[in-house]
Amino acid sequence: MTDHPKNKKPSYVDFEITTYQWKPDIDYRKHPTQYKVGKGEQGVLICEPYKSEIGPFWRFKNPEVAIKSAEKIYQLFLSYLSNDDFVGADLSRKYLQMGYTRARRYANYKGGKKYDKDNDFALLERGTGEELKAKAAAIFYEYWKRAENQPDYQQQKLAWKKKYG
Repeated sequence: MTDHPKNKKPSYVDFEITTYQWKPDIDYRKHPTQYKVGKGEQGVLICEPYKSEIGPFWRFKNPEVAIKSAEKIYQLFLSYLSNDDFVGADLSRKYLQMGYTRARRYANYKGGKKYDKDNDFALLERGTGEELKAKAAAIFYEYWKRAENQPDYQQQKLAWKKKYG
């Protein structure tokens, strides 16, 4: 994985909510066909009611907190999957992925800040973060990959993408 160029603005700087595929005013349980899988963690902090069901358990302060969080979110993932609720399963998987990426950000950069917004978004010094966050990230990584590689999830995801995008 390559790092961001030294002075390139992060994607969130010019983010345009009106063109974003995921909408906060849609109930994705009532209207699941409106859900798009997308890339990475897209939609994870928007899609209701899942955001309200999964989000409160998403924590990565330290390894002890991370293991409880990742285990609970993984159990939600399995529950959604067993109830043929692909949207819930996919968003649970995204929360696990986001647990990894956010904890890694805090492990790599002091305070989780990667860019210097006052200096043309220059990349800040790496290696200034917290070691406990690296351990929390490793926990989330394990659960994220376990979810991602779950055969039923893979089948549902493939079918969903073919049918709905």
